[in-house]
Amino acid sequence: MKNKPLNTFRISRFINEEAYGGIILIIAAIAALIWANSSFYESYHYIWHELKVGFAWGDINMITSLHHWINDGLMALFFFTVGLEIKREIMGGELSSMKKASMPIAAAIGGMLVPAAFYTLVALNHPEYLSGWGIPMATDIAFALGLLALLGNKVNMNLKIFLTALAIADDLGAVLVIAVFYTESIDYSELLSGGFFIIVLLIANWAGVRRTLFYAIVGFVGVWLAFVFSGVHATIAGVLIALTIPANTKIGEDEYVSKLTKLLDKFKKEKPNDITLLSKEQANVIADIEDLNEKAQTPLQKLEHAMHPITAFFILPVFALSNAGVHIEGSIVEMLLHPISLGIIAGLVLGKFFGISVFSHLMVKFKLSVLPDGVSWRQIYGLAFLAGIGFTMSIFISDLAFVEEESKQIAKVGIMAASFISATIGMLVLGMGTKKP
Repeated sequence: MKNKPLNTFRISRFINEEAYGGIILIIAAIAALIWANSSFYESYHYIWHELKVGFAWGDINMITSLHHWINDGLMALFFFTVGLEIKREIMGGELSSMKKASMPIAAAIGGMLVPAAFYTLVALNHPEYLSGWGIPMATDIAFALGLLALLGNKVNMNLKIFLTALAIADDLGAVLVIAVFYTESIDYSELLSGGFFIIVLLIANWAGVRRTLFYAIVGFVGVWLAFVFSGVHATIAGVLIALTIPANTKIGEDEYVSKLTKLLDKFKKEKPNDITLLSKEQANVIADIEDLNEKAQTPLQKLEHAMHPITAFFILPVFALSNAGVHIEGSIVEMLLHPISLGIIAGLVLGKFFGISVFSHLMVKFKLSVLPDGVSWRQIYGLAFLAGIGFTMSIFISDLAFVEEESKQIAKVGIMAASFISATIGMLVLGMGTKKP
C-alpha cells in the first residue's frame, strides 16, 4: 500500500504525456495531409523520400532516405520505449498479476483477432490484398488518450489505465505479428550475430552492469545493425534490447531510507554559510545523496521516463508528418471503396468494437475478471470504439504489408477514415454517457 501514491503519480504522468503527445500527433497528421495535397507536394515528397542522408564505412552503406531512417531508426527507439513499458507493466504494473492483467489482455486479444478476421473476410476474394490483415490489429494509444484528454475529468482514471494496459498488451501482439508474419527473407548469420549481442546484454544485466551507455553502444552497434542487415525489421531489435535493461536497484528500500536519513542528519549538523555557496562538507553530502539516489533507482524506469517524452513529443509526430501525407489522386470515393480500405475500416471500426466488447463481457460472465472500479459497460463500449484509432502502428504495418505504392496509399486512406469514424463514435458514446464527477 505504501507505494500506491507513487504508482498513481507515475501512471498519471505517463497518461498525461501520452495525451499531450496525442494532440501533437493529430496536428502533425493534419499538417502532413495539407502539405501533401497542396502546391508544395513536390517538396514533401523530396524531403521525405528522395533526400538521402547517412554514412558509409567499408562494406556498410547506411545512406538512405529520411523516410527510411524514420521508419527503421526513430521507430526502433519508439519500439525500445514500448519494450520498456511492456517489461515494467509485466514486472510491477497493470499486467503484473492475472487479476490485474486478465481483462485488458483478453480485450487486447479480442481487439486483434476479430479485426484481422473482419479484414480477411472483406478481402477474401482478392488474394493479392490479404497480406494487409495485420493492419487493423493495432491501437494508437497516443491518439486515443489525446482524445480522452479533451473530455477532462469526466473520464474515470481507471478507464484511462484500462486503455493503457490494453494498448500495451496490443503493442506486444503487434510486435509479434511484425516479427513472425512481416519478415520476408532472413540472413541467419546476421540474426545469429544479433542474438550473440543480446546474450552479451543479458549476461551484463545478470552481472550487475547498470551503465546505460554500455547497453546503448552494444545495442546499437551489435543488435540494431545486425537486425538491419538480417531482414528482420529493426524495430524488433528495439524491443529485444529493452527487455535486457536491468530492472533492479542496487540497494533496497530500507537501506536507502536508513542511509538517506543519516546523510540528511549529517547535512543538518554542518554549519550554515552566510553566502549562497555550499561548504565543501555540504557539497560532499549532496554528492553522496545523489549517488545514493542513483543506486535506489532502476535503469529501466530511468530510461523509460527519459525516453517517453522523446517518443511522445518528437518521434511519433515526426513519423506522422513523414507517413500521413497521402497525396490523393483520382477519386477519394474509389479509394474508400477499394477492398483494402473497406477491410481496414471494417476491422478498425467494427472489429475492434466487437472484439474488445465481447471478450471483456466473456471475462466478466465467466468470473475471470471484473470491471474496473467506477467504469460502466457504456464506457467500455466507448473505449472499444476509440481503440479503433489505429493510426501510427497501422500505418507502420501497412508499409510492411504491401509492396506497391498505390496499395500503401489506399491503406493509409482507409486507416485515416477508420480512425476518424472510430474517434467520432467513441467520443460521442463517452461524452454522452459519462457524467462529470
